[in-house]
Amino acid sequence: MTETSTAGTPGSGRTRRDTPRRGNPVGRFFGAITRFFGAMALFIRQILDELRKVVRPTRHELVTYTSVVIVFVTGVMMYVWGLDRLIVKLIAFMFGE
Repeated sequence: MTETSTAGTPGSGRTRRDTPRRGNPVGRFFGAITRFFGAMALFIRQILDELRKVVRPTRHELVTYTSVVIVFVTGVMMYVWGLDRLIVKLIAFMFGE
């Protein structure tokens, strides 16, 4: 009986990662470095492209939005303060001072 090796053939269960890598390890290292910096450059280019799409508000819009936020936050603070005072009074009434 003779044995035939099917290692590395399609359908044998071995994957490409099981086979040893050939070639220059230094070249693979610099290739990885090149891909890394290429990916970083692409990322920065995409960021700059997105920043060019940003529409900045005018001075009038900025003042209007800021005023609305300040008035809204002040209103919510007064509401919460009022509820807090009411709860303190109810607890003082229930348990005595």
